[in-house]
Amino acid sequence: MIAPWPAARPARPLTQHGDADEAMAPGTTVDHLTETYRAHYKSLLGLAALLLDDTASCEDVVQEAFIRVHSARKRVRDPEKTLAYLRQTVVNLSRSALRRRILGLKLLSKPMPDMASAEEGAYEQLERDQLIQAMRGLQRRQREVLVLRYFADMTEAQVAEVLGLSLGSVKAYGSRGIAALRTAMETTS
Repeated sequence: MIAPWPAARPARPLTQHGDADEAMAPGTTVDHLTETYRAHYKSLLGLAALLLDDTASCEDVVQEAFIRVHSARKRVRDPEKTLAYLRQTVVNLSRSALRRRILGLKLLSKPMPDMASAEEGAYEQLERDQLIQAMRGLQRRQREVLVLRYFADMTEAQVAEVLGLSLGSVKAYGSRGIAALRTAMETTS
């Protein structure tokens, strides 16, 4: 005699938090996932070790894989695929770890800019002080033209517009100001 088809069980309502573990296939329960993790931890660690080079990173990757598969366990409906999900997650996380390392090595391999020695810094400060002192000795218009032209990086036309001078006057003040600066800097050296 053939056994009768079992009567359909009524669907269980979800818990208050919406946890569907009980209503889902056996492969998605926390218990099954934990058992799979414990049973295959060493093989998952070995897989990560083949892709990465240090034990700490391998352990981190395997633990992170478990956490991610645990978070997505509702999508794992077949108990046979739990281990496959864990393995694929270990591979993906290992790849990500390697990409981060490569990026870090690229950033570290860029040479650091040369630093000026203390003597060079002192010499530059001395020159800067001499230049400021020489600038103070210029006529007001010469100083204004040179500051706007060379320190504010304006064109001669922009300087003429700002100061309300003709373009020829700006050129003349600039030329005379540079000549006066050159003379003043040579006498202090």
